Amino acid sequence: MSDAIFPARVIICEVAPRDGFQSEDQWIPTEQKIKIIRALANTGVQSIEVTSFVHPKAIPQLKDAEEVVKGIEDLTHIKFRALVPNVKGAQRAIAAGIKKLKLMLSATDSHSLSNANCLVEEAQRGFEPIVDLAQKHNVEVGGSISVAFGCPYEGKVPLEKIVTIVDRYKKMGITEVSLADTTGMANPKQVYQYLGVLKKEFPHMTFSMHFHNTRGMALANVVAALQQGVIHFDSSVAGLGGCPYAPGATGNIATEDLVHSLEEMGIETGIHLDRIIDVAKDVRNMLGHDGGSYMLQAGPCSKLSPKPTAQEKLEK
Repeated sequence: MSDAIFPARVIICEVAPRDGFQSEDQWIPTEQKIKIIRALANTGVQSIEVTSFVHPKAIPQLKDAEEVVKGIEDLTHIKFRALVPNVKGAQRAIAAGIKKLKLMLSATDSHSLSNANCLVEEAQRGFEPIVDLAQKHNVEVGGSISVAFGCPYEGKVPLEKIVTIVDRYKKMGITEVSLADTTGMANPKQVYQYLGVLKKEFPHMTFSMHFHNTRGMALANVVAALQQGVIHFDSSVAGLGGCPYAPGATGNIATEDLVHSLEEMGIETGIHLDRIIDVAKDVRNMLGHDGGSYMLQAGPCSKLSPKPTAQEKLEK
């Protein structure tokens, strides 16, 4: 396997403040959220998904979206984005100062009915006024496709469905789409094949990957995406995450694990590994748990044990 197939550098978007925190039942104080975002901003990460402007009854943990954004507005070196489910959410996000919106869409009707209470095509048509609103305020919009590779209700998602959804996004003027393996059902061969077709069909579309590690294949799926030239990835510090509308969903690939793996492969991330591990430890201590992080369990490969001495061997 030649090193030439891999990109030299990737861009990681940290999603714990949104995807990670939304699954926590115990209330995380607003000041704690702001503190974690500020710590993440000091690791070298370039992009953070800071919150979601959803109805408070839908996700109570994120009811403080405006306050969180206000508390980090001085961090101008970071690209902040927020998830928005509808026009009302987009209006709130834009008013709060968010410059990039991420749309929320499912790949299957079953998941869409559970998540958005409507079918996929209807939900996607509802994005048109959001895109128009964003254009008027000079705000970027990125598309997303949840359960893009496998749905907990319908199983493997046919590639044709994804192509159709991306084509509708393209017609709206959207040039970036996130493919989310929401319940960790993707496999490396599938990821490689799907991206091969999508990149050929939509050569001017930027694809980003959002892998959950539910079945332990997230890092392998990252490698498959890298082989297709993808350089944009989402991850969550301490491996936090999960979808409240997807049975069995667990955490995202841990940011510290992703950074470590990429750097071991000679791929730059711009993120300071020791700093991101420290933030992961702080998040674990704050919440009382992590979502599955190899760095928190074993540490990086560079963390070596002391060599045994000859005297120690003789004493044994």
